[in-house]
Amino acid sequence: MTGTADKIIQRVSVHDGGRWVCTPKDFLDLGSRDAVDQALSRLAKAGRLRRVGHGLYAAPKISRFLDGPAPIDLDVAIAALARRDGVRIMPDGLVAANQLGLTNAVPAKASYVTDGYSRTLKIDGRTVRFRHAGPNVMRWAGRPAAPVVQALRWLGPRVAAGSEIVSTLSRHLPDNVKLDLLHNLRDLPGWALPLARSIASDRADAV
Repeated sequence: MTGTADKIIQRVSVHDGGRWVCTPKDFLDLGSRDAVDQALSRLAKAGRLRRVGHGLYAAPKISRFLDGPAPIDLDVAIAALARRDGVRIMPDGLVAANQLGLTNAVPAKASYVTDGYSRTLKIDGRTVRFRHAGPNVMRWAGRPAAPVVQALRWLGPRVAAGSEIVSTLSRHLPDNVKLDLLHNLRDLPGWALPLARSIASDRADAV
């Protein structure tokens, strides 16, 4: 292996216990783009890295239960994609609502919204859909309350206002998420303002 390849492996080995998903952009301080691309290609062919998507690599891990490669953490892969392409990405409303326990519905495909362009990609054998969303949606990207806002948008004004939805979120959301909602009420659609205040009513005195 070349010096660049050895340095790449060294960097991969110290990241996140092997869960890290990387891209060529993560190694451009180690050499030219051509040198990094060639090193990654050689490492993948040698089995020292696994190519899990176009321009996405991870350390190979074996699952005893699957008797084969262990699936990568999709959220980690999405973070690598966002880092590589310089875009913001977050789960769409159905995924967020499911994660929050507000619906049993499960999307047929992993689905995200982004301020990049719409596309469908294969990541580690999974079909992942990305849908372009406007500034009103994407301004929440990276904020603690982003999944809540996404879920409320997906549920819509009538369903989201149901007492069970509000009660579930009020009971289970951590304080930092509630405070994020209260601090950023201006970024919510008008119909969601009273819902956010009800969900975070026990933290209103901290604002």
